[in-house]
Amino acid sequence: MVKSYLKFEHSSTFGQISTPSCNCLWLPDTQTNASARSTGGGQAIAGANEDVLLWDIKKGEILSRWSDKSNTAQATVICQSHADNDIFAIGYEDGRIRLWDFRTATVIVTFNGHKSAVTQLAFDESGVRLGSGAKDTDIIVWDLVGEVGLFKLRGHKDQITSLNFIHAASRDERRNGGYDEQNGSATSDPPEYILSTSKDALMKIWDLSSQHCVETHVVQNNGECWALGLSPDHSGCLTAGNDGELRAWSIDPRGLDLVSQDSINGQKPRVIRERGSFYRHGKDRTTSIKFHPRLDFVAIHGAEKAIELWRIRSESEIRKSLLRKKKRRRDKNNELNEDKHMNDAEDNDLTDISSALITEVFVPYVIVRTGGRVRSIDWAGSKSGKSFSVLAASSNNQLEVFNVTGGESVRVKSGDTPDYSRSLSVDMPGHRSDIRCLTLSSDDRMLASASQGALRIWNVRTKSCIRTLDCGYALCVAFLPGDKIVVVGTKEGTLEIFDIASSILLDTLSAHERDIWSLQVHPDGKSLITGSADKTAKFWEFKVVQEEILGTTRKSSKLTLTHTRTLRVSDDILSVRYSPDSRLLAVSTLDNTVKVFFADTLKLYLTLYGHKLPVLDMDISYDNKLIVTCSADKNVRVWGLDFGDCHKAFFAHQDSIMSVAFIPNNTEDNGHHFFSVSKDQVIKYFDGDKFEQIQKLNGHHGEIWALAVAHSGDFIISASHDKSMRVWSQTDEQIFLEEEREKELEDLYENTLLTSLDQDERNAEDQGSQSEVTAAGKQTVETLMAGEKIAEALEVGLEDFELMREHKRQNQNNPNVASPQRNLIFLAHNNISASAYVLQSIERIPSASLHDALLVLSFSQLPALLTFLSLWAAGGMNISLTCRVLFFMLKTHHKQIVSSRLMRPLLEEVRDRLRGTLQAQKREVGFNLAGLKILGRKAEETGDKDYVDLDAWERENDRDATRGKKRAFVNVA
Repeated sequence: MVKSYLKFEHSSTFGQISTPSCNCLWLPDTQTNASARSTGGGQAIAGANEDVLLWDIKKGEILSRWSDKSNTAQATVICQSHADNDIFAIGYEDGRIRLWDFRTATVIVTFNGHKSAVTQLAFDESGVRLGSGAKDTDIIVWDLVGEVGLFKLRGHKDQITSLNFIHAASRDERRNGGYDEQNGSATSDPPEYILSTSKDALMKIWDLSSQHCVETHVVQNNGECWALGLSPDHSGCLTAGNDGELRAWSIDPRGLDLVSQDSINGQKPRVIRERGSFYRHGKDRTTSIKFHPRLDFVAIHGAEKAIELWRIRSESEIRKSLLRKKKRRRDKNNELNEDKHMNDAEDNDLTDISSALITEVFVPYVIVRTGGRVRSIDWAGSKSGKSFSVLAASSNNQLEVFNVTGGESVRVKSGDTPDYSRSLSVDMPGHRSDIRCLTLSSDDRMLASASQGALRIWNVRTKSCIRTLDCGYALCVAFLPGDKIVVVGTKEGTLEIFDIASSILLDTLSAHERDIWSLQVHPDGKSLITGSADKTAKFWEFKVVQEEILGTTRKSSKLTLTHTRTLRVSDDILSVRYSPDSRLLAVSTLDNTVKVFFADTLKLYLTLYGHKLPVLDMDISYDNKLIVTCSADKNVRVWGLDFGDCHKAFFAHQDSIMSVAFIPNNTEDNGHHFFSVSKDQVIKYFDGDKFEQIQKLNGHHGEIWALAVAHSGDFIISASHDKSMRVWSQTDEQIFLEEEREKELEDLYENTLLTSLDQDERNAEDQGSQSEVTAAGKQTVETLMAGEKIAEALEVGLEDFELMREHKRQNQNNPNVASPQRNLIFLAHNNISASAYVLQSIERIPSASLHDALLVLSFSQLPALLTFLSLWAAGGMNISLTCRVLFFMLKTHHKQIVSSRLMRPLLEEVRDRLRGTLQAQKREVGFNLAGLKILGRKAEETGDKDYVDLDAWERENDRDATRGKKRAFVNVA
């Protein structure tokens, strides 16, 4: 009988606040549901590995978690639509882009066109188009209404570092929505452009109407261009590169108008002009530049622990500064008695604002020091005009909000440094540095995780942090019997004893001279052992002593550890482990061996040789028969404890194996099953009796440092460099080794197939001349399967169509002829027609993947598709989809269609039927529009308006906002 195993699956993730790979956004408080109450601190949306978390900044609570089960890639960029604030675009490491609905936390549509991680996203002002840039150097423009990629722009030679939509029209014209008030008619939309920068040190302007680059500038002479900040009125921008250098550029909207109108005399107008450069305080590369949407401030940061705020001077301030310079220059020249006429000419140049140096416009304001290296910033809302706030996401897994004095109503005196303070932060639900060790309480209800400087106690069921304690650089941790006290072994060689209930440090013992790499409580619960890099293993007994309370005669009980014995070995000790029956003690040392001693006499029993590098961890099975060891040589070895023979050696991982653990009981005949975790980001599940790999658990995005197995064996918890702790729970689903091997082979085949497709595409690009504009598409396993489903539906549908047509012809001659035997697929679909079945097959394919799926079809299948397109056109079945499929196939196979005579009758039939259907729909739409106009006139005559003119209403709101409002009192029932 084939043995089956119970499957382990990822059930939850906790401990992460924000990941360095993704940016953060600040959102105002919104009523997500009726019971939600505004806290006044705002909300932050931040990437957390493959998920995106919405945080209440004031409470430090997760309001929503956006996760897609089909996604395993990290989120890399988040962008909010300006037209609809509930729509967010999120780019991922695998090149996918998902549009999320803020209210429902669901995916609206998924785009897949990039070959590598998405680095930049931007919505246009209308919110109907999305621009994306990636590490593959391509820029793709997506149509959000049609859910399709429009085109791919190529020209950059390195990763895209910024992407912005700009317009030729002024902001006032864009605010009016292209409406001509004098003529009372809608004007055509102004042409749109994309401003992009890349690590290749180039800045390009792309005309989206003609789909080509109209202007290119070299923005950095000393390396890559890492960031671009566009001013809110699109009149200028700042670019940044290495060495803290910033360059200012002016954007001429009239130049964009001339570009869009094809200027005369063949002279190309210059849209972007350099205004000068200046240096910020930090000399590291600048990674982000953010202009404040309302105030005259710019936030700039690099990879250091600081945010530099710069102020943009007003025209009057610049004029005053120039006049002061003019006066000083005149006084100096009067002292030197130089020519007066020359002075006047130079003075006129000095007072001209347009010729002022850029250092007169941008002046340093304040440097905000943060708690960690800044990864991303965003402007946060402020309650009053006397200050403004900035949100910072650090690389050490925390979010901070800083409040800075200054604003429209506050003027800081020259020479005074503005004050700032950290007003809010989200840092409790996660560690600042990598988690080095994990342990579970005896009842599996509490989890202790320790890192450099922090020990945290978690509720396993709710995943909430219930205690945070300061400790040294922790390397190992254990609960003492009773689960009320935790012992931590540190890198400094000390043992720190913490009381969880009172959250205090009970005692600190100088146990060893060097790092304590391992500790374990004795199975009888009366002592523990510590193993250190000072080549000793020490035994400690628990004792309760009575201490006098100062100033009183009373005494209090206190737990201490008393050193009883010491075991000395020849090398550094990396791990110690008692057997469950407390008879044996295993010690792994730096000389690549494991020595097994008798626990009572400390006499050597066995020495296990075989590993080529030091053994980092080990565990002994519940029945004291097997010991499993893992090493930096990427191997796991299973040994027998009776004779010390090696039963099996696995080449288990692609990197050092950090931890290994048996399931502690044998309730389901799984006592000899064990887990191993490695720096290759994978957890593996093995059968120690059959020496087979049962399961491979993927999910972490960094090196896995620690592992804890529940005493019940129902779940395991792993901790990683990506700052996350993941719970993997045992399910009732059974798995078989043969099926797991088949799945692995299928995954390997799919990866090989996609790699070959990418290679073929690259070869085609290298052979042909790489054009500036190409189609926005990418073949994936999903699109290949969808294309195969279309081909299968066409084959089955055409066969059934011919069968039913022949039956109809026979029915005309003989009305009593029997109905033919149709394919069982049509009977399963409620006996639908062949054309309806093929249409349903195409409708099931996501709109964003349809074009890539149609590319799978060969030219020989085109006549069958045209036959069904003709039937859909005649019956008026989903005309928009019919037209889309028809036009795409005509565009794709244009050369073959033109050279084929057989296609002409089919195309003429499709054209005639489609034209008739479209004309009928046009007449229907025209009739409806005329009816609506009549109803509108009648409503105007009666004077009752049941609708609101949106433009007029927005203009009225703008006037009210500038005029100001009086304070009102509201009664809340």
